[in-house]
Amino acid sequence: MKEPMLAAKVVVLFAAAAIVEFDGMVMRREFAAIIASMTMTNVISVSKSVWKRMLEFRNFHHSKVKYFSIFCISITLAALIFIINQTTIINVTFDDVPLLNSSLTMSKAKAIAQVPSSSKPEPETSLSVPLHVSKNARIAWLKKNLPKFKIFKSDNLTKHFQDRLSKFFKEEYCEIQFFMTWFSPANSFGIREFLAVETLFNVHPRGCLVIVSRSMDSEHGFRIVKPLIDRSYKVAAVRPDLDFLFRNTPAETWFHEIKTGKKDPGEISLAVSLSDLIRLAVLYKYGGVYLDTDFVTIKSFKGLRNSVGAQSADRSNRWTRLNGAVLVFDKNHPILYEFMEEFASTFDGNKWGQNGPYLVSRVVKKMEGRPGYNVSVLPPKAFYPVSWTKIGDFFKMAANQADSKWVEATLLKLSANTYGVHLWNKLSRGLRIEQGSVMDRLISSHCIICHQTYNS
Repeated sequence: MKEPMLAAKVVVLFAAAAIVEFDGMVMRREFAAIIASMTMTNVISVSKSVWKRMLEFRNFHHSKVKYFSIFCISITLAALIFIINQTTIINVTFDDVPLLNSSLTMSKAKAIAQVPSSSKPEPETSLSVPLHVSKNARIAWLKKNLPKFKIFKSDNLTKHFQDRLSKFFKEEYCEIQFFMTWFSPANSFGIREFLAVETLFNVHPRGCLVIVSRSMDSEHGFRIVKPLIDRSYKVAAVRPDLDFLFRNTPAETWFHEIKTGKKDPGEISLAVSLSDLIRLAVLYKYGGVYLDTDFVTIKSFKGLRNSVGAQSADRSNRWTRLNGAVLVFDKNHPILYEFMEEFASTFDGNKWGQNGPYLVSRVVKKMEGRPGYNVSVLPPKAFYPVSWTKIGDFFKMAANQADSKWVEATLLKLSANTYGVHLWNKLSRGLRIEQGSVMDRLISSHCIICHQTYNS
Protein backbone atom coordinates (compact mmCIF):
# COMPACT_ATOMS: atom_id res chain seq x y z
CA MET A 1 0.00 0.00 0.00
CA LYS A 2 1.77 3.13 -1.21
CA GLU A 3 -0.27 5.82 0.52
CA PRO A 4 0.85 5.05 4.12
CA MET A 5 4.44 5.04 2.93
CA LEU A 6 3.83 8.39 1.28
CA ALA A 7 2.30 9.68 4.50
CA ALA A 8 5.33 8.56 6.52
CA LYS A 9 7.75 10.11 4.05
CA VAL A 10 5.97 13.45 3.91
CA VAL A 11 5.61 13.66 7.71
CA VAL A 12 9.32 13.09 8.21
CA LEU A 13 10.30 15.50 5.45
CA PHE A 14 7.95 18.16 6.76
CA ALA A 15 9.25 17.81 10.31
CA ALA A 16 12.82 18.05 9.03
CA ALA A 17 11.99 21.03 6.84
CA ALA A 18 10.28 22.78 9.71
CA ILE A 19 13.46 22.49 11.71
CA VAL A 20 15.96 24.40 9.59
CA GLU A 21 17.87 24.38 6.34
CA PHE A 22 21.51 23.72 7.15
CA ASP A 23 23.47 23.21 3.94
CA GLY A 24 21.19 20.32 2.97
CA MET A 25 21.75 18.51 6.23
CA VAL A 26 19.57 18.25 9.30
CA MET A 27 22.02 17.65 12.10
CA ARG A 28 20.84 15.39 14.91
CA ARG A 29 21.17 18.25 17.41
CA GLU A 30 18.94 20.61 15.45
CA PHE A 31 16.43 17.77 15.03
CA ALA A 32 16.44 17.06 18.77
CA ALA A 33 16.14 20.69 19.83
CA ILE A 34 13.15 21.49 17.64
CA ILE A 35 11.21 18.28 18.21
CA ALA A 36 11.81 18.58 21.96
CA SER A 37 10.30 22.06 21.86
CA MET A 38 7.15 20.90 20.06
CA THR A 39 3.93 20.94 22.01
CA MET A 40 0.92 18.81 21.10
CA THR A 41 -0.50 21.88 19.38
CA ASN A 42 2.63 21.95 17.22
CA VAL A 43 2.22 18.27 16.44
CA ILE A 44 -1.39 18.76 15.29
CA SER A 45 -0.35 21.81 13.27
CA VAL A 46 2.39 19.80 11.57
CA SER A 47 -0.03 16.99 10.85
CA LYS A 48 -2.53 19.36 9.26
CA SER A 49 0.22 20.85 7.13
CA VAL A 50 1.32 17.37 6.08
CA TRP A 51 -2.25 16.52 5.09
CA LYS A 52 -2.48 19.66 2.95
CA ARG A 53 0.89 18.90 1.42
CA MET A 54 -0.30 15.44 0.43
CA LEU A 55 -2.99 17.01 -1.71
CA GLU A 56 -0.29 18.36 -3.96
CA PHE A 57 0.87 14.90 -4.86
CA ARG A 58 -0.78 13.78 -8.08
CA ASN A 59 -1.07 10.10 -7.17
CA PHE A 60 -2.78 10.94 -3.95
CA HIS A 61 -5.92 12.07 -5.74
CA HIS A 62 -6.39 8.56 -7.10
CA SER A 63 -6.01 6.94 -3.71
CA LYS A 64 -8.65 4.54 -2.51
CA VAL A 65 -7.67 5.31 1.06
CA LYS A 66 -9.90 7.84 2.79
CA TYR A 67 -8.44 11.23 3.63
CA PHE A 68 -9.37 10.69 7.26
CA SER A 69 -7.23 7.54 7.48
CA ILE A 70 -4.20 9.35 6.09
CA PHE A 71 -4.75 12.24 8.46
CA CYS A 72 -4.84 9.82 11.42
CA ILE A 73 -1.63 8.23 10.21
CA SER A 74 -0.05 11.68 9.98
CA ILE A 75 -0.98 12.51 13.57
CA THR A 76 0.30 9.14 14.77
CA LEU A 77 3.65 9.46 12.99
CA ALA A 78 4.16 13.06 14.11
CA ALA A 79 3.40 12.03 17.71
CA LEU A 80 5.84 9.13 17.41
CA ILE A 81 8.58 11.53 16.28
CA PHE A 82 7.80 13.65 19.31
CA ILE A 83 7.95 10.66 21.69
CA ILE A 84 10.94 8.89 20.15
CA ASN A 85 12.98 12.06 20.60
CA GLN A 86 12.84 11.50 24.36
CA THR A 87 14.82 8.28 24.04
CA THR A 88 16.95 8.32 20.92
CA ILE A 89 17.73 10.54 17.95
CA ILE A 90 18.77 9.28 14.54
CA ASN A 91 21.07 11.13 12.16
CA VAL A 92 19.04 12.22 9.16
CA THR A 93 20.30 13.76 5.93
CA PHE A 94 18.27 15.30 3.13
CA ASP A 95 20.55 16.14 0.24
CA ASP A 96 18.13 16.90 -2.58
CA VAL A 97 14.83 17.61 -0.88
CA PRO A 98 13.33 21.11 -1.24
CA LEU A 99 12.58 22.20 2.30
CA LEU A 100 9.07 23.27 3.19
CA ASN A 101 8.02 26.34 5.16
CA SER A 102 8.20 25.98 8.92
CA SER A 103 5.05 26.19 11.02
CA LEU A 104 6.95 25.94 14.30
CA THR A 105 7.39 28.87 16.62
CA MET A 106 11.17 28.59 16.90
CA SER A 107 12.98 30.48 14.15
CA LYS A 108 15.55 28.97 11.82
CA ALA A 109 18.32 31.10 13.25
CA LYS A 110 17.65 29.98 16.80
CA ALA A 111 17.53 26.36 15.71
CA ILE A 112 20.90 26.63 14.03
CA ALA A 113 22.72 28.49 16.72
CA GLN A 114 21.17 27.37 19.98
CA VAL A 115 20.74 23.65 19.71
CA PRO A 116 22.60 21.17 21.89
CA SER A 117 25.66 19.78 20.17
CA SER A 118 26.11 16.57 22.11
CA SER A 119 24.22 14.38 24.52
CA LYS A 120 27.14 14.13 26.93
CA PRO A 121 29.44 16.79 28.38
CA GLU A 122 32.51 17.07 26.22
CA PRO A 123 35.67 16.68 28.34
CA GLU A 124 38.30 19.30 27.61
CA THR A 125 41.98 19.02 28.35
CA SER A 126 43.12 21.93 30.49
CA LEU A 127 44.78 24.75 28.58
CA SER A 128 46.78 25.70 31.69
CA VAL A 129 50.49 25.60 30.94
CA PRO A 130 52.92 24.04 33.47
CA LEU A 131 54.48 26.65 35.76
CA HIS A 132 58.15 27.23 36.55
CA VAL A 133 59.52 25.27 33.61
CA SER A 134 61.77 26.29 30.75
CA LYS A 135 60.65 27.61 27.39
CA ASN A 136 61.63 24.35 25.70
CA ALA A 137 59.67 22.37 28.28
CA ARG A 138 56.56 24.44 27.63
CA ILE A 139 56.86 23.95 23.88
CA ALA A 140 57.33 20.21 24.43
CA TRP A 141 54.22 20.18 26.64
CA LEU A 142 52.28 22.02 23.94
CA LYS A 143 53.32 19.57 21.21
CA LYS A 144 52.42 16.60 23.38
CA ASN A 145 48.99 17.91 24.32
CA LEU A 146 47.93 19.48 21.02
CA PRO A 147 45.98 16.36 19.92
CA LYS A 148 43.94 16.61 23.14
CA PHE A 149 42.94 20.26 22.73
CA LYS A 150 39.43 20.14 21.34
CA ILE A 151 39.41 23.91 20.84
CA PHE A 152 41.81 23.34 17.91
CA LYS A 153 39.79 20.53 16.36
CA SER A 154 37.35 20.80 13.50
CA ASP A 155 33.94 19.12 13.36
CA ASN A 156 30.61 19.57 11.61
CA LEU A 157 29.70 22.55 13.79
CA THR A 158 33.01 24.41 13.65
CA LYS A 159 33.00 24.03 9.87
CA HIS A 160 29.69 25.90 9.78
CA PHE A 161 30.67 28.56 12.30
CA GLN A 162 30.44 31.38 9.76
CA ASP A 163 27.14 30.13 8.37
CA ARG A 164 25.59 29.68 11.81
CA LEU A 165 26.51 33.19 12.94
CA SER A 166 25.40 34.75 9.68
CA LYS A 167 22.02 33.03 9.81
CA PHE A 168 21.56 33.85 13.49
CA PHE A 169 22.13 37.56 12.93
CA LYS A 170 20.26 37.58 9.61
CA GLU A 171 17.11 35.84 10.80
CA GLU A 172 16.84 37.75 14.06
CA TYR A 173 16.33 41.46 14.50
CA CYS A 174 19.36 42.50 16.54
CA GLU A 175 19.42 46.00 17.92
CA ILE A 176 23.00 45.32 19.04
CA GLN A 177 25.28 42.33 18.44
CA PHE A 178 26.97 41.13 21.63
CA PHE A 179 29.74 38.56 22.06
CA MET A 180 31.23 36.70 25.00
CA THR A 181 33.79 33.90 25.14
CA TRP A 182 33.90 30.85 27.41
CA PHE A 183 36.69 28.24 27.58
CA SER A 184 35.88 26.43 30.81
CA PRO A 185 33.52 23.42 30.96
CA ALA A 186 29.82 24.24 30.62
CA ASN A 187 29.16 23.19 34.21
CA SER A 188 31.46 26.04 35.30
CA PHE A 189 29.16 28.58 33.67
CA GLY A 190 27.42 29.40 36.92
CA ILE A 191 25.08 31.93 38.45
CA ARG A 192 27.72 34.65 38.24
CA GLU A 193 28.10 34.23 34.48
CA PHE A 194 24.35 33.84 34.02
CA LEU A 195 23.97 37.17 35.81
CA ALA A 196 26.15 38.81 33.15
CA VAL A 197 23.88 37.39 30.44
CA GLU A 198 20.54 38.23 32.02
CA THR A 199 21.49 41.80 32.97
CA LEU A 200 22.58 42.30 29.37
CA PHE A 201 19.11 41.28 28.15
CA ASN A 202 17.32 43.20 30.87
CA VAL A 203 18.82 46.37 29.40
CA HIS A 204 18.86 45.18 25.75
CA PRO A 205 15.74 43.03 25.22
CA ARG A 206 16.21 43.32 21.43
CA GLY A 207 19.90 42.54 21.49
CA CYS A 208 21.49 39.31 20.26
CA LEU A 209 24.23 37.50 22.20
CA VAL A 210 26.63 34.90 20.83
CA ILE A 211 28.73 33.01 23.36
CA VAL A 212 31.78 31.86 21.42
CA SER A 213 32.45 28.57 23.16
CA ARG A 214 32.91 24.92 22.41
CA SER A 215 31.72 23.69 25.80
CA MET A 216 28.61 25.88 25.89
CA ASP A 217 27.63 24.73 22.40
CA SER A 218 26.34 21.51 23.95
CA GLU A 219 23.25 20.00 25.50
CA HIS A 220 24.41 21.15 28.94
CA GLY A 221 25.12 24.65 27.69
CA PHE A 222 21.75 24.78 25.95
CA ARG A 223 19.98 23.94 29.21
CA ILE A 224 21.83 26.75 30.97
CA VAL A 225 20.60 29.49 28.61
CA LYS A 226 17.22 27.88 27.88
CA PRO A 227 15.37 29.91 30.56
CA LEU A 228 16.26 33.04 28.59
CA ILE A 229 15.46 31.46 25.22
CA ASP A 230 12.07 30.44 26.60
CA ARG A 231 11.47 34.12 27.33
CA SER A 232 12.26 34.96 23.70
CA TYR A 233 15.70 36.46 24.33
CA LYS A 234 18.12 35.85 21.48
CA VAL A 235 21.16 34.04 22.84
CA ALA A 236 23.24 31.35 21.17
CA ALA A 237 26.38 29.41 22.00
CA VAL A 238 28.49 28.68 18.91
CA ARG A 239 31.72 26.73 18.84
CA PRO A 240 34.35 28.68 16.93
CA ASP A 241 36.26 27.89 13.78
CA LEU A 242 39.56 29.47 14.81
CA ASP A 243 41.13 28.94 11.40
CA PHE A 244 38.35 31.01 9.85
CA LEU A 245 38.40 33.68 12.57
CA PHE A 246 42.11 34.30 12.25
CA ARG A 247 42.35 33.85 8.47
CA ASN A 248 43.56 36.96 6.63
CA THR A 249 44.39 38.70 9.89
CA PRO A 250 47.74 39.36 11.57
CA ALA A 251 46.85 36.62 14.05
CA GLU A 252 46.93 33.88 11.41
CA THR A 253 50.67 33.20 11.63
CA TRP A 254 50.68 33.28 15.43
CA PHE A 255 47.82 30.80 15.60
CA HIS A 256 49.50 28.47 13.09
CA GLU A 257 52.67 28.46 15.20
CA ILE A 258 50.69 27.70 18.35
CA LYS A 259 48.63 24.98 16.65
CA THR A 260 51.74 23.29 15.27
CA GLY A 261 53.65 23.48 18.56
CA LYS A 262 56.27 25.95 17.34
CA LYS A 263 55.40 28.83 19.66
CA ASP A 264 56.09 29.21 23.35
CA PRO A 265 52.63 29.64 24.96
CA GLY A 266 54.15 31.06 28.15
CA GLU A 267 52.98 30.27 31.69
CA ILE A 268 49.66 32.08 31.43
CA SER A 269 46.79 29.78 30.49
CA LEU A 270 46.43 29.42 26.74
CA ALA A 271 42.69 29.97 27.25
CA VAL A 272 43.40 33.52 28.46
CA SER A 273 45.54 34.27 25.41
CA LEU A 274 42.97 32.80 23.02
CA SER A 275 40.17 34.76 24.68
CA ASP A 276 42.16 37.98 24.31
CA LEU A 277 42.62 37.27 20.61
CA ILE A 278 39.20 35.83 19.75
CA ARG A 279 37.38 38.92 21.02
CA LEU A 280 39.43 41.05 18.63
CA ALA A 281 38.94 38.73 15.66
CA VAL A 282 35.18 38.28 16.14
CA LEU A 283 34.63 42.05 16.40
CA TYR A 284 36.83 42.62 13.36
CA LYS A 285 34.80 40.19 11.25
CA TYR A 286 31.33 40.89 12.62
CA GLY A 287 31.34 44.11 14.62
CA GLY A 288 29.41 44.73 17.81
CA VAL A 289 30.09 44.66 21.53
CA TYR A 290 32.36 42.28 23.41
CA LEU A 291 31.75 41.76 27.13
CA ASP A 292 33.55 39.68 29.73
CA THR A 293 31.36 37.18 31.58
CA ASP A 294 31.88 39.06 34.85
CA PHE A 295 30.28 42.29 33.65
CA VAL A 296 26.93 43.44 35.05
CA THR A 297 25.11 45.62 32.51
CA ILE A 298 22.98 48.46 33.89
CA LYS A 299 22.66 50.93 30.99
CA SER A 300 22.05 50.60 27.25
CA PHE A 301 25.02 50.55 24.88
CA LYS A 302 22.87 51.95 22.11
CA GLY A 303 24.63 54.95 20.65
CA LEU A 304 28.14 53.78 21.56
CA ARG A 305 30.51 53.23 18.65
CA ASN A 306 34.21 52.43 18.43
CA SER A 307 34.77 52.78 22.14
CA VAL A 308 37.01 51.37 24.87
CA GLY A 309 36.98 52.11 28.56
CA ALA A 310 39.70 53.53 30.75
CA GLN A 311 40.48 51.42 33.77
CA SER A 312 42.26 54.30 35.48
CA ALA A 313 42.93 58.02 34.96
CA ASP A 314 45.15 60.68 36.46
CA ARG A 315 44.00 63.79 38.35
CA SER A 316 43.51 65.68 35.09
CA ASN A 317 41.19 62.88 33.91
CA ARG A 318 43.59 61.63 31.24
CA TRP A 319 43.49 57.88 31.02
CA THR A 320 46.50 55.98 32.31
CA ARG A 321 45.40 52.43 31.47
CA LEU A 322 42.71 50.94 29.26
CA ASN A 323 41.03 47.56 29.55
CA GLY A 324 39.63 45.06 27.04
CA ALA A 325 36.83 43.64 29.20
CA VAL A 326 34.41 45.78 27.18
CA LEU A 327 35.03 46.61 23.51
CA VAL A 328 32.61 48.36 21.14
CA PHE A 329 33.66 48.45 17.48
CA ASP A 330 32.35 48.51 13.94
CA LYS A 331 33.13 45.64 11.63
CA ASN A 332 36.57 45.90 9.99
CA HIS A 333 37.63 48.84 12.15
CA PRO A 334 41.34 49.37 11.44
CA ILE A 335 42.35 49.60 15.08
CA LEU A 336 41.13 46.04 15.63
CA TYR A 337 43.58 45.00 12.92
CA GLU A 338 46.30 46.91 14.76
CA PHE A 339 45.33 45.19 18.01
CA MET A 340 45.80 41.78 16.39
CA GLU A 341 49.08 42.83 14.77
CA GLU A 342 50.36 44.01 18.14
CA PHE A 343 49.23 40.75 19.72
CA ALA A 344 51.11 38.63 17.20
CA SER A 345 54.29 40.71 17.14
CA THR A 346 54.67 41.30 20.89
CA PHE A 347 53.09 38.14 22.32
CA ASP A 348 54.47 37.12 25.69
CA GLY A 349 52.57 34.44 27.55
CA ASN A 350 54.58 35.01 30.71
CA LYS A 351 53.45 38.57 31.45
CA TRP A 352 49.95 39.07 32.74
CA GLY A 353 48.10 41.74 30.77
CA GLN A 354 50.74 41.96 28.05
CA ASN A 355 48.37 40.55 25.43
CA GLY A 356 45.19 42.06 26.88
CA PRO A 357 44.66 45.39 28.71
CA TYR A 358 48.26 46.53 28.25
CA LEU A 359 48.01 45.77 24.54
CA VAL A 360 44.88 47.90 24.15
CA SER A 361 46.61 50.75 25.98
CA ARG A 362 49.75 50.54 23.83
CA VAL A 363 47.92 50.52 20.51
CA VAL A 364 45.39 53.25 21.31
CA LYS A 365 48.19 55.51 22.50
CA LYS A 366 50.28 54.77 19.39
CA MET A 367 47.39 55.36 16.96
CA GLU A 368 45.93 58.37 18.78
CA GLY A 369 45.14 61.21 16.38
CA ARG A 370 45.82 59.25 13.19
CA PRO A 371 43.17 59.58 10.44
CA GLY A 372 40.77 56.64 10.30
CA TYR A 373 41.62 55.38 13.77
CA ASN A 374 38.83 57.16 15.59
CA VAL A 375 38.38 55.65 19.04
CA SER A 376 36.41 57.05 21.96
CA VAL A 377 38.08 56.43 25.30
CA LEU A 378 35.38 56.50 27.96
CA PRO A 379 36.24 57.46 31.56
CA PRO A 380 36.59 54.77 34.26
CA LYS A 381 33.06 55.38 35.51
CA ALA A 382 31.67 54.00 32.22
CA PHE A 383 32.76 50.35 32.61
CA TYR A 384 35.09 50.24 35.62
CA PRO A 385 33.42 52.44 38.26
CA VAL A 386 35.16 50.54 41.05
CA SER A 387 38.83 49.52 40.98
CA TRP A 388 39.97 45.98 41.60
CA THR A 389 41.36 47.05 44.98
CA LYS A 390 37.93 48.23 46.19
CA ILE A 391 35.56 45.79 44.51
CA GLY A 392 34.86 44.16 47.88
CA ASP A 393 33.04 47.30 49.05
CA PHE A 394 30.30 46.66 46.50
CA PHE A 395 29.49 43.32 48.15
CA LYS A 396 29.23 44.47 51.77
CA MET A 397 25.98 45.34 53.50
CA ALA A 398 25.69 48.68 55.26
CA ALA A 399 26.81 48.39 58.85
CA ASN A 400 25.71 51.87 59.91
CA GLN A 401 24.01 55.03 58.68
CA ALA A 402 27.17 56.33 57.00
CA ASP A 403 27.46 53.09 55.04
CA SER A 404 23.81 53.33 54.01
CA LYS A 405 24.34 56.83 52.67
CA TRP A 406 27.41 55.64 50.75
CA VAL A 407 25.39 52.81 49.15
CA GLU A 408 22.65 55.21 48.07
CA ALA A 409 25.16 57.76 46.73
CA THR A 410 27.03 55.04 44.82
CA LEU A 411 23.83 53.71 43.23
CA LEU A 412 22.86 57.23 42.19
CA LYS A 413 26.24 57.76 40.49
CA LEU A 414 26.02 54.41 38.74
CA SER A 415 22.56 55.13 37.39
CA ALA A 416 23.75 58.38 35.82
CA ASN A 417 27.16 57.64 34.36
CA THR A 418 27.79 53.90 34.20
CA TYR A 419 27.02 51.31 31.51
CA GLY A 420 27.98 48.42 33.74
CA VAL A 421 30.22 47.13 36.49
CA HIS A 422 33.23 44.92 35.86
CA LEU A 423 33.64 42.50 38.76
CA TRP A 424 37.36 41.81 38.31
CA ASN A 425 36.92 38.06 37.96
CA LYS A 426 38.83 36.08 40.62
CA LEU A 427 39.28 39.11 42.85
CA SER A 428 35.57 39.04 43.68
CA ARG A 429 34.67 35.43 42.94
CA GLY A 430 34.93 34.33 46.56
CA LEU A 431 32.86 37.19 47.92
CA ARG A 432 29.30 36.76 49.08
CA ILE A 433 26.73 39.34 48.00
CA GLU A 434 25.35 40.65 51.26
CA GLN A 435 21.78 41.87 51.61
CA GLY A 436 21.40 45.58 50.94
CA SER A 437 24.86 45.93 49.37
CA VAL A 438 25.49 47.80 46.13
CA MET A 439 25.66 44.50 44.24
CA ASP A 440 22.49 43.21 45.87
CA ARG A 441 20.61 46.35 44.88
CA LEU A 442 21.97 46.31 41.32
CA ILE A 443 21.04 42.68 40.81
CA SER A 444 17.53 43.04 42.22
CA SER A 445 16.81 45.89 39.80
CA HIS A 446 18.48 44.44 36.68
CA CYS A 447 17.97 40.67 36.78
CA ILE A 448 15.39 38.72 34.75
CA ILE A 449 15.30 35.23 36.25
CA CYS A 450 16.40 36.64 39.62
CA HIS A 451 17.80 33.66 41.50
CA GLN A 452 17.11 33.94 45.19
CA THR A 453 20.79 33.94 46.07
CA TYR A 454 23.69 35.23 44.00
CA ASN A 455 26.94 34.00 45.40
CA SER A 456 29.81 35.61 43.52
